[in-house]
Amino acid sequence: MTAASSSNFAEFSVPDRYHANRKGPKRWLFSHAMRYWYFWVLLVIGAFSNALLASAIPILTGQAFNGILADPPMLDILLRSAILIMLSQLLRSGLQLMRNFSAEIIGQRLERDIRDELYVSLLGKSMTFHSLQPVGDTMARATNDVREINFMMNPGINLVIGSLNFMFMPLIMAPRYHPSLVLTPVVYSILYVVALTQYLRELDPITRKVRDTFGKMNTRLAEVLDGIETVKGAAQEEQEVRRFATVARAYRNAFVHQGDVEARFLPLLLLALANAAGFLHAVILFRRGLIDVGGVVAYMGLLQLLGFPTFVSLFAYARVSSGVSAARRILELINAETTIDQNEGGYDGIMRGEVAFHDVSFAYQHESHPVLEGITFHVKPGQRVAIVGQTGAGKTTLVKLINRTYDVSSGNVLVDGVDVRDWNMEALRRQISIIEQDIFLFSRTIAENIAFGKPGATMEEIIAAAKAAQAHEFILSFKDGYQTVIGERGVTLSGGQRQRLALARAFLTDPAILILDDSTSAIDSATEDKIQRAIFAASKGRTTFIITHRLSQIRWADLIIVMRKGRIAAMGDHETLLRTSEAYRRIFAE
Repeated sequence: MTAASSSNFAEFSVPDRYHANRKGPKRWLFSHAMRYWYFWVLLVIGAFSNALLASAIPILTGQAFNGILADPPMLDILLRSAILIMLSQLLRSGLQLMRNFSAEIIGQRLERDIRDELYVSLLGKSMTFHSLQPVGDTMARATNDVREINFMMNPGINLVIGSLNFMFMPLIMAPRYHPSLVLTPVVYSILYVVALTQYLRELDPITRKVRDTFGKMNTRLAEVLDGIETVKGAAQEEQEVRRFATVARAYRNAFVHQGDVEARFLPLLLLALANAAGFLHAVILFRRGLIDVGGVVAYMGLLQLLGFPTFVSLFAYARVSSGVSAARRILELINAETTIDQNEGGYDGIMRGEVAFHDVSFAYQHESHPVLEGITFHVKPGQRVAIVGQTGAGKTTLVKLINRTYDVSSGNVLVDGVDVRDWNMEALRRQISIIEQDIFLFSRTIAENIAFGKPGATMEEIIAAAKAAQAHEFILSFKDGYQTVIGERGVTLSGGQRQRLALARAFLTDPAILILDDSTSAIDSATEDKIQRAIFAASKGRTTFIITHRLSQIRWADLIIVMRKGRIAAMGDHETLLRTSEAYRRIFAE
């Protein structure tokens, strides 16, 4: 099965534990939330019971008023009302705790599940995707946006469900005093829904902008911190402060705009009018002898229940809108297409190291001009291949087609006679080791960095790999030796030390194909001879590709490929190319 036959492309995936519907942010959130339906049941029961018991207060208060106003006063009714209010509110507090607990559990689990799903999705995206997607924006979506979904659930949806139940109580309880008293809460509810719909329609694009501007601000921050050495080296701190202030101001303006819309929340005015209209209606009925004083008091108390949904709506629905906007941004990342599939059912045999390119062309998705055109060559197992050429000739891109960092636009790349797209991705990459020109080391111990490609490696294996890479001596010079924790990207090490650790990492995995992308460029001359011998020894028995301009490395290659403007200008050994290739001679002349 080739990658092209897969309907769900990903370089890496785990079994789908969530079965989420990714056809839209609301469906996606709903499919995640319904995994915890039993907590939703507790939440709804708690919300309805809370509202029902809250409505008991005005009803019992109205009965107490009638008891006091009776002639003679009926103090037993007053005592009974007080006891019932106390008992009902104690029960209400327990049910409210159940509601809040359920909402908090759902919110926390939603955050966990969505963060897991996003992380797995990001690991499965191709390098083309990661090259185009700003790291700062990705981090904003993976942290702040995911957190917004938690807040959307609690207090957002928790308060929405609770407040809606409060809206129902006046509609249910008011007719017990007089059927016409249901008029005010009905009219208010209709106008409330209309005003709320308009409010949410106006709020939705604003919350989207808030989330987007936050992502841009985070991107700017991440870029500056990542390039802080360049900023300081060029004394551009003041310029970067102005640039950051611009994106921070855009975020602030979007947030202020959201506050302006919230400040014009119409239901607050409608609530005041409803209270006035309801009181006037109740007084008219009282003067006509249709209801008593206790009925007026109870009815006004029931109308006061409308205040809770009105006031919390100002905050709760903004949280829901922000959560949906955040979900939309997260889902954009998850649904972003990638053209490379892990091909779990693909070929996963032991690699011999034979590599063949057949009329290969490649262009990045965002560029129309091809980086590579018409590349054809064949490398036998165990051969050493040097790839040379001017900067921008396509050397690094060429070797990254071998392990499917990128996929060819046309033609075929074969490893052991099998198209790389027909290989199982893990099996292919596990047996190919690439040492990049820009070495990346994690903020972990030196031993963990060396063993990154082989987590179960013993300390003896790690030390042997370090010795082979000429790294053992400088590692022991540190106080904690192999347990020394290095900074992110290895910033506490010199360039030569970082590259030797990368060599040790590659040696430890014992790959069938070893690719060195100008990986000895930062090694000092005193160490170069030892490193050359280590690389030469490591290359025995495995296919080795070396991108280099060092004549000492080029000389012992079995095959030299000269690249020029994305094409192969010449191929052969060193002596032959010196005689026949002007492009090859020009490289050394420069």
